[in-house]
Formats: sequence, structure tokens, C-alpha cells
Amino acid sequence: MAVESQWIDYNGHLNLAYYQVLFDRAADGVFAALGIGSDYAATRNLSMFALEAHISYLREIKQGERVVVDSQILDHDEKRIHVFQTMSNVDGGFVSATAEIMQLHVDMETRRAAPFPIDRLRVVGACAAAHADLPRPDRAGRRIGIPRRAKGG
Repeated sequence: MAVESQWIDYNGHLNLAYYQVLFDRAADGVFAALGIGSDYAATRNLSMFALEAHISYLREIKQGERVVVDSQILDHDEKRIHVFQTMSNVDGGFVSATAEIMQLHVDMETRRAAPFPIDRLRVVGACAAAHADLPRPDRAGRRIGIPRRAKGG
């Protein structure tokens, strides 16, 4: 994906909101591959909602640069998919950001969490099993906080 000029902020780099746009576009591709994308929402009235997200901004992305997002399923259950995404700068060859996202399967009529239909749960499970042997990303499970030093030390 290419960084669009209108996404650049007054600091001369990609505005933080557009990192989420890029991660979301990549997630849409993953969901389509799993058969739980926009067609699924239209035909089954079921969809995926982001429940929680943690983005780490590691290196700047500037106008005109290209990025690729790799997605890894870390875990899943009957209603959720825990995904880790890594955004790499294609031109510079470095990781620019990561996102860890908990996705929730939702019944669009009730707007509440709902179990995956068995056919989709099997597909999600097969993908998760294929990812199970991948190394767990170092940044997975990070929390936000200001480290404090022990007093007197």
C-alpha cells in the first residue's frame, strides 16, 4: 500500500490515524481470505468489530513510501480473533509499526457478540493452526505504562 499525500501531518510524516487505516485495510484482506469479510457481512448479517487495539509507532513513514502489513493470528475462540500485525516499509526495509488487535464476531441484527458459524470457525481455526508454529512477536502482549525506578536504588 502507498502512503497518500493527504495522510501526512504537519510533522512531515504519516499521521497516527492513518496507521490504523493501513492496518484496517490489511485486516479486511485477512477477513476476506477467511470468508468473514464484506461479502460475509452482506450475506450472513455477521461481521467483525475491533474490540481493543494497541499500536506501536516504531519508525516514521513519509509521503510516497510504500508499506506492507503481515498479519498473524495469535489465538481465537468461538467469538474472537487475536491478531498481531507488522507494518514494514517496503522501500527502507524496516518495521515501522505494529498493531495487536482483538477482533469480535458480531451479529449485525442484535449488534452483540455471536459465535462464529461452524464453517467459519473451522477456517479461522485452520489459519490459526497454520500460524501456531510461527514465532510469537516480541511486541505481543505489551502494556502501556511509564516505567518507574524503585526509590532509593
